[in-house]
Amino acid sequence: QGQLVESGGGLVQPGGSLRLSCATSGFALDANAIAWFRQAPGKEREGVSCFSTRDGSTYWIDSVKGRFTMYRDNAKNTVYLQRNSLKRKDTAVYFCAPQSSTGPGCPRADVDAYESEHWGQGTQATASS
Repeated sequence: QGQLVESGGGLVQPGGSLRLSCATSGFALDANAIAWFRQAPGKEREGVSCFSTRDGSTYWIDSVKGRFTMYRDNAKNTVYLQRNSLKRKDTAVYFCAPQSSTGPGCPRADVDAYESEHWGQGTQATASS
């Protein structure tokens, strides 16, 4: 059974930056898709980004395009979400979710449709003055 630990959350002012980390064990990050999701207070969880090992692409929701970057350090089995130009509406608990080797990969049209059986506990990231 794999393990996931998200970290790096905290409080930052709007316009600032914060990098989130997802440390994994038991998952082949260089072979399978992995996604970041978030859940804001009172709202449903939404997909933020998905990295596909099949075509090397990263898929994003429109609201974070150009501001967020997702990258991996395979040697550390860790995935990062670099978030810049933060807005108050980016406040949420952020989760990472890798797929197993039998996973369907990233849904190109809608990150929300991403499927995974593996979810971390999340890390709270707040953008507020």
